[in-house]
Amino acid sequence: MIQAAGVAEVTDVTFANEVLTADLPVLVGFTADWCPPCRQIAPVLSAIAAEESDRIKVVQLDVNSSPATTAAYGVLAMPTLMIFRAGEPVASMVGARPKRRLLQEIDDAL
Repeated sequence: MIQAAGVAEVTDVTFANEVLTADLPVLVGFTADWCPPCRQIAPVLSAIAAEESDRIKVVQLDVNSSPATTAAYGVLAMPTLMIFRAGEPVASMVGARPKRRLLQEIDDAL
């Protein structure tokens, strides 16, 4: 799995505990090893995890090793970025994007 530095990995087993019951809103990156745009967005996720840790938690989920969660949220393209607040998905974005644009989308969702 492409592991973004400072970004925790969640799985089918840990998703509910790490994402749905989190105190902060959570940005979930649905990624895969075989996905070039996932590699592009990994440093963006790392930067946001480091800089915005007081207002949003950033995690990633490997779609190949966690198919149940991937299917449950209808994720079909990689990378898909979803923002969860109080256990519910409130925003979904598909594809790599620059940090500034992703931060704006996070602001709009929160």
